Amino acid sequence: MSNRTVSIDMMRRRLELPRAEHWVMRSQAEQRTYRIIVAQPLGEAPPSGYPVIYMLDGNCVLNTMVEALRLQCRRPEKTGVVPAVIVGIGYETESQFSPDRFYDYTPFPNTSILNKSDGSPLPQQGGAEAFLKFVEEEVKPQIESEFNIDRNRQALFGHSLGGLFTLYAMFSRPHAFQYYIAGSPSIHWNKEYLQELEQNFSARVKEEPHRIRLMLGAGELEKMHVAGNCAKACQLSERLALLSDYGVHAEYKEFEGEGHVSVLPVLIARALRFALHPEH
Repeated sequence: MSNRTVSIDMMRRRLELPRAEHWVMRSQAEQRTYRIIVAQPLGEAPPSGYPVIYMLDGNCVLNTMVEALRLQCRRPEKTGVVPAVIVGIGYETESQFSPDRFYDYTPFPNTSILNKSDGSPLPQQGGAEAFLKFVEEEVKPQIESEFNIDRNRQALFGHSLGGLFTLYAMFSRPHAFQYYIAGSPSIHWNKEYLQELEQNFSARVKEEPHRIRLMLGAGELEKMHVAGNCAKACQLSERLALLSDYGVHAEYKEFEGEGHVSVLPVLIARALRFALHPEH
């Protein structure tokens, strides 16, 4: 039997995320530029529309969330995850993180921290109010005009400074979303202001009960960080759990053996079941 050499002509193509698209939006109030990335599931939406998860730092782990969702949502009765639309709000950069996040995700500048860990000056801060307005008044209407969305099943996912913003959004506009996932939230960044918002939020939901579900998550190894955000997040969940009679559900999850960055994949897996369970 003779040996044969088979020549294969291979064309390399850039791998794209299936059933996903992205576009650029410029905020009306501040003329800041964002990359909006949307991934939709297969099949027709249910009569009520698809649940939706809005994901901060959209340049970072959006693909991880989309693939985890698509893997699990095929058998909701087994996995506890139904199909949903994923919306990543990112930036016009090829980097995973943009310095613009310091402005968008922080309610006020932190005057006690002047430099990043590498010694470089911190970017501008304090734009969370304007960014939340952009999400509420521009991004969400755009998404709802193009996709069949269930407005009663909207989630916001943020990590680190994005986790801080998630808490800010829940406290300041509790009706904006029904599910809030704050991973490794940088509570120390605006601790005093967040405490004030929490008090106002508690008083508000006692007067006007509303169904809100919050998951706080962090890696076990983060407990060693001087900021103490694991303890702060746990204590926050305990305080908010006292509002259960007013429709607020709050829980804290600590993931064994994970750090500030490595926690993201397991946090995403838990977040999907938290926000997309068929019985919720």
